[in-house]
Amino acid sequence: MAPLNETKKVAVVAIGGNSLIKDKQHQTVEDQYMAAHETTLHIADMIEEGWDVAIGHGNGPQVGFILRRSEIAHKVEGMHEVPLDACGADSQGAIGYALQQNLQNELFRRGIQKPVATVITQVLVDKEDPAFKNPTKPIGGFMDEPEAIKRRDEMGWSVVEDAGRGWRRVVASPIPKEVVELETVQILIKAGVVVITVGGGGIPVIDTGNGVYRGTAAVIDKDYASSLLAQKIHADLFLISTAVEKVALNFGKPDQKWIDRMTLAEAKQYLAEGIHFAKGSMAPKIQAIIWFLEAGGKQALITNPENIGRALKGETGTLIVRE
Repeated sequence: MAPLNETKKVAVVAIGGNSLIKDKQHQTVEDQYMAAHETTLHIADMIEEGWDVAIGHGNGPQVGFILRRSEIAHKVEGMHEVPLDACGADSQGAIGYALQQNLQNELFRRGIQKPVATVITQVLVDKEDPAFKNPTKPIGGFMDEPEAIKRRDEMGWSVVEDAGRGWRRVVASPIPKEVVELETVQILIKAGVVVITVGGGGIPVIDTGNGVYRGTAAVIDKDYASSLLAQKIHADLFLISTAVEKVALNFGKPDQKWIDRMTLAEAKQYLAEGIHFAKGSMAPKIQAIIWFLEAGGKQALITNPENIGRALKGETGTLIVRE
């Protein structure tokens, strides 16, 4: 693999919410802060090499914690429950704070004068998106059937029985259409600010008419939202940081094959075959990259956090290009 262009350019880096939680024994806020520290070291390396960076991140586990706390507080103390869109906003602020402070400290340590800012970001979705008619994304804790039915009838929740473990609420996962704070993000990047944005895929909002936005109970895929951001700011690189060093065909099977490089056409072919990439993990990442490249993006990269530096030098990772 040849090194990526080393001139000063803009990269969108998407990191997973799960990457901030190493295992079940390290889930506290302090543990997540330390994990964020490790991730920001690698992003600082990129900045030191001349990249301007916008950071997107996941928030699945963190929103789960917020919802669970809310449910317990409601049951034990009768406190009001927190709506899902507000949970997303809460997680954007908390995760953004951890990433922002860690990155600020690391850049200061290296003598790099570059500001970092978190933008609480709304992402517009279509209220007619088919996903709203077929919600499939489980959120929150488990319930018994009477409680699930009560919440369905009184609060309009969609609920499903989850493999014999109890009942759970499910919400839609619509396709992102517009980053509401896009102009703000663009101004900040142009000014040389490292921007943390579209956290958790963005806070999903719908247009109620005449440009009036309202939060909605949904979950946007963070890779899809980061791809949209990369498209709109004309990023030179879309980098997805995940749990594996490279993408593999037939992942986890005896004939598994690691991929160093593939074209847009190959990525579309492999995704269409439906046997290589898991639906809940690698498949949406490949789809996000396909959309980015189809919209004019030149190159994308998938690797794990500790190998970002080596991947940028062409030593590892999976590079995906238009042709």
